[in-house]
Amino acid sequence: MFESILSLSSTLTLTAVLSCTAVSLILGFIIAITYMADEKNSKSMAVSLIILPALIEVVIMMVNGNIGAGVAVAGAFSLVRFRSVPGTSKEICYIFFAMAVGLATGMGFLAFALIITLILCLVMFILTKVGFGETKELKELKVTIPENLDYTEIFDDIFKKYTKENELYKVKTTNLGSMYELSYEIVLNDKNEEKKFIDEIRCRNGNLPIICGRAQKGREEL
Repeated sequence: MFESILSLSSTLTLTAVLSCTAVSLILGFIIAITYMADEKNSKSMAVSLIILPALIEVVIMMVNGNIGAGVAVAGAFSLVRFRSVPGTSKEICYIFFAMAVGLATGMGFLAFALIITLILCLVMFILTKVGFGETKELKELKVTIPENLDYTEIFDDIFKKYTKENELYKVKTTNLGSMYELSYEIVLNDKNEEKKFIDEIRCRNGNLPIICGRAQKGREEL
């Protein structure tokens, strides 16, 4: 079960190549399905996870124990620059997962790659569905107030009524210094009372702009 289907010689057979490529694509598809179990996913990432194991498998097969080819491949990959936004830790983990599967299939260990894929995909799927590691829903609140208001305690009673946690983390002057923009991180007691919460703040800040949305999760980026 844990023996390679490839020989140590430099000759590759058509059957071996097709078998390894087919298994790579199937396992990549399983990884992509597991990734899409989370609601926060992207189409391009899912497609990449299907193709990536087959690509790595082809590269490993072409090297096939040849040190010179291995050095050439490493040099070629070092010239590639990926111009994209930083990925989350989950996406980076899935990329390494797909690469590891491609490495195993490229060396001919198809049974090993299949077993590892099924085990890790099952673990990831369960962790995603049970919400392991999820924290409270953090929101970012931006409130504009006139310069004549003291922002230090102006909304304390409203925050005490509608939020579990609140923190003022940034104050910025705007409109040529005639207004302040206050940035808070908050956790609401009840998300269904968000409108009432914003309405009370509107009455307090003179109906100036208010922005309430999901807090940026920059800490997850790698």
